[in-house]
Amino acid sequence: MAVLSSSHRDAAAYPLQSLFVPFPFVCFTLTLATDIAFYLSANLMWQNFSSWLLFAGLVFGGVALIAGLLDLVRPRTRPLRPAFLSALLYVIILALALINSLVHAGDGWTAVVPYGLALSAITFVLCLIAVVVSARKYARLAWRI
Repeated sequence: MAVLSSSHRDAAAYPLQSLFVPFPFVCFTLTLATDIAFYLSANLMWQNFSSWLLFAGLVFGGVALIAGLLDLVRPRTRPLRPAFLSALLYVIILALALINSLVHAGDGWTAVVPYGLALSAITFVLCLIAVVVSARKYARLAWRI
């Protein structure tokens, strides 16, 4: 029979939300790329791609929120929980993506230009800010600063 030391029991578990959070970031980044492609070519295929990418990002974002709530309950994930600013940025990003999805539900050129493209760009910038804020916390944990 193996006896576990207290250091093994107190080790941090891997947070579930870390499995799902990258998917919305990728989808929202690709949404900006497809919006730019639509702006340059006026091909409706790019608008459809944007709509589907927004939908996929929102679905995985919802799954990430549920996983984040489960991580709040798990005491072993306490050291790896995101900071309050990161969690707030995630919620703002998902809210902007939902609004962007409603804008993209329109028909033709006015569904993307100018408001859909602007919302995609703002969402992308907020994704970058959220990544930087989250990376700072994980860097502090790694270096114990």
